[in-house]
Amino acid sequence: MESIIFSSAIAEDLAGYISRQDFSQLGLIMDSNTQVHCYPLISNKIPHHQQFAFEAGEVNKNLSTCSAIWQWMTDCGFDRKALIINLGGGVCGDMGGFCASTYKRGVRFINIPTTLLSQVDASVGGKLGIDFNGFKNHIGVFTEPLAVLISDEFLPSLPHNELRSGYAEVIKHGLIQNADYFSTLKSTDWENQDWKTIIEKSVSIKKSVVEKDPKEAGLRKILNFGHTIGHAFESFYLDSERHLLHGEAIAIGMVTEAYLSYRRMGLPQDDLDKITEMVLKIYGYFDFPNEDISQIIALCAQDKKNEGDVINFSLLKKTGFCEYNIHINLTEIEEAIAYYISLKN
Repeated sequence: MESIIFSSAIAEDLAGYISRQDFSQLGLIMDSNTQVHCYPLISNKIPHHQQFAFEAGEVNKNLSTCSAIWQWMTDCGFDRKALIINLGGGVCGDMGGFCASTYKRGVRFINIPTTLLSQVDASVGGKLGIDFNGFKNHIGVFTEPLAVLISDEFLPSLPHNELRSGYAEVIKHGLIQNADYFSTLKSTDWENQDWKTIIEKSVSIKKSVVEKDPKEAGLRKILNFGHTIGHAFESFYLDSERHLLHGEAIAIGMVTEAYLSYRRMGLPQDDLDKITEMVLKIYGYFDFPNEDISQIIALCAQDKKNEGDVINFSLLKKTGFCEYNIHINLTEIEEAIAYYISLKN
């Protein structure tokens, strides 16, 4: 398991960590947003390094950008003792880590997640990957970073919708493993919370699950609650003007999959109502035309958790308790989406 370091002084802590490592060259990968808002917080504290910046956005998490990164690493003459720093959100950590772990069969890398989403979710577990032909995280590997440095110093630079996107994964952590934690989370004035405490609690929940099941053979699948239908919405609108941020899509997924939990797992009606109310209060209702539904449902069948023709879901027995490998058919998915549509207004 990678070393996770919670920092209140990111520049000093990163510099100290790097000084204790043995490496031949240092490279830093970031996107166009973190280049402006986050890189200046650390740039003058780290030793000589090469930089690569790509255009921000999930739409660029693809093989074309990977080729550019691999070419940059090659042009810099990085050998297998090189050390890469990935500074950015989930896209940067996923893709930078994927490129590092495949370049010359693998060089070491450090992740510095700069968004709430990447800090509470992508920072733990060594899942790396890129999107391919419209399928999210379709190509990838499991490789642990050398270390992950997490600091709430980056959060003030986030736009409101990016902070809100990350909050969806926070909500999910409470729903799948800790009902008491879920009950402390705010749905009004949610932007004003003790983010440091929330990040550490969410990371501890995810870390405890991943340590028991690093390669997603069983228990780790509970982290996918909200993600089967959520990813389908995210993938369908990925390249459109109605593009959904990850957390916005997962919010839809949590409501629809809470409904499936109610129908199939006996999730109490009161729990379903609380989840629905909280999500709608924070994320609102995402309006979409009926003609998109059949294609969104078809995308659920492409989910990586599926086995053969069986669509696997992770569903709630009650708030704080999730089960995995629940087989759901396309008709049931359609009913869950119909439940979401019924919430309009």
